[in-house]
Amino acid sequence: MAGTPARAQGESFQRTLTTPKIVFIIIAAAAPLAAMVFTVPLSFAIGTGAGVPAMFVFAGLTLLCFSAGYAAIARRISNMGGFYTHIAHGLGRPVAAGSGLLAVLAYNAATVGVLGAFAYFAQSVAATHGLHLPWELWAFVGMLVIGVLGYREAELSARLLSVCMVCEIAILFALDVAIFFHHGTGAVPLTSFAPHHVFAPGLGVSVMFGFASFLGFESAALYGEEAKAPHKSVPRATVIAVLVVASFYALTSWVAVGAIGPGKVRDQAAGHLGDLFFLLSDSYLGHVATVTMQVLLCTSLFAAWLALHNAANRYMYALGRDRLLPGWLHRVHPRHGSVHRSSLVQTVVSAVVVAAFAAAGLDPYVNMSTSMLGLGTLGIILLQALASVAVVGYFRRRREARWQTTVAPALGALGLIVAAVLVTSNFDVLTGTTNPVVTALPWLLFAVTGVGVAFAWWLRSARPRRYVRLGGVSAKAAQPAPRRAPQPPAVAPAVDPSDSLSSTAR
Repeated sequence: MAGTPARAQGESFQRTLTTPKIVFIIIAAAAPLAAMVFTVPLSFAIGTGAGVPAMFVFAGLTLLCFSAGYAAIARRISNMGGFYTHIAHGLGRPVAAGSGLLAVLAYNAATVGVLGAFAYFAQSVAATHGLHLPWELWAFVGMLVIGVLGYREAELSARLLSVCMVCEIAILFALDVAIFFHHGTGAVPLTSFAPHHVFAPGLGVSVMFGFASFLGFESAALYGEEAKAPHKSVPRATVIAVLVVASFYALTSWVAVGAIGPGKVRDQAAGHLGDLFFLLSDSYLGHVATVTMQVLLCTSLFAAWLALHNAANRYMYALGRDRLLPGWLHRVHPRHGSVHRSSLVQTVVSAVVVAAFAAAGLDPYVNMSTSMLGLGTLGIILLQALASVAVVGYFRRRREARWQTTVAPALGALGLIVAAVLVTSNFDVLTGTTNPVVTALPWLLFAVTGVGVAFAWWLRSARPRRYVRLGGVSAKAAQPAPRRAPQPPAVAPAVDPSDSLSSTAR
C-alpha cells in the first residue's frame, strides 16, 4: 500500500484480488470437505453426538461477533501484517511482537499439518485405485506445486482455490440434497437442537472441533495490500466466509444426523469415523460419486495447504519488514509482485519437517498431521482472541458504533478464550495421542509469544527507531509529537491517521 516500506523501495504488489477471490482463498483454507469427512465423525463419536450441528452454530455466532470487530478495524487498517498489525494498534507493540511470532509458528505448523494429511490420503486414495507410491513422494510433489504457486502472484492461487472450493462444496451439497429428497423433513431433526443433546457429555470436545473446523477463515486481512479495494473487500470477505462456512457445516452435519438417525449417530460414527461420509455417499449418490469425493478430499487438503502456505508467507513478510524476522524476507518479486522469498523459506521449513518425520519412520497422519494441526489450531485461536481484544482497545477512545467495536468483539473474545481453554485441556483428543512431547506443544506457543514480547521491550530501550516501526507503522507516522496533534502525511497512510500509535509509550 501507499506509504509502506515496500513502496519506498520501489516494490509493489499487483492489486488483483476482489471480494469473491478473497472469499475463495479463505474458505479453501478451512477445507470444508476435509472438515466434514474427518472432524464431524469424530465430534459425533466422542462429542455430543446428535447435538454437533448446534456446536457449529455456536462457533459460527462467536466468529460472527469476532468478524464484526474485525471488519470495523479492517476498514481503518489495511496491511499485510493481518492480526499482527491490528494488535499493534489495539494493544501496543510488545503484545504485537509476541503475537507476530505466534502467528508465524501457528500458520507454519498448520501448513505442515495439512501437508501430512494430504500426503497420507493421496497415498491411500491412489493405492485404492492401484497406484502404490510412498507418502514422501506425494509430499514432495505437493511441495513442488505449492512452492511454484506461492512464488507467483496471489491471483493465480485464487483461481485454483476457487475451482477446488466449488467442487468440494458441490459434492457435499449434492449429498445434502439427496438425503433431504429421500427423508424429507426427517433429514433435519429438531432434536439436534434439544437441550439434552446440545449439552450432552462431550460438549467441550464438540466445541473444540467446531472451532477447529474454521481454521484459516481469518486470513482475509493478510491480502489487504493485494486487494483492489481492501477497506471494503477484507471485511466483506470475512463476514461472507463465516456465514457460508458456518451455514454449510451446520446444515451438512445436521443432514448427516437425519440420514443416520439421532439415536444411532454416535455408535455409527465410532464404528466408521473417516469412512462415515463415504458410506453415506455410497448409499445416497452411488459409488462413482464416492470415488469423486475421495479425489476431491485430496484436492480439498491441497487447497487448504496452499491457502495456509500463503498466509504463513505473508506473516513472515510483514515481520521481516519490522526486523522481527530477517529483513531479506521483506521483498516483493519485481515481475510477479509476490512474497517469493517468504514462500521459499516456508517451503524449505516444510521440507525439513517432512524429512525429519520420514527419517524417524513416523506416520504422516497419526504423528505429523495431528500434532502440527493441533499446535496450529490452538495458536490461531489464541491469535483470534488477542485480535478481538485489540479491537476493543483500538476503539476505546473513538466514538463508533458500540455494538461493532466493543460488545461484539468482547463476546467474540470470550467465546474464543473458552475455545482455547477447551482445546488446551483436550489437546490429547485433538491430536489423537497422549505422548508427553506432543501434549506439551501448547507451551511452545506461550514461549514464542513471550520471546516476542521480551524482544520488543528490549528494542524499546536499545533500538528505539526499530521499535517505533513495529506493527507496520512508518517511521514518520510513528514519531512522537508531544505538544500538537500529528499532521497528516503527504502520502495516504496504510492505517488510520488518528491512530494512537504515534506515541512511543506503547
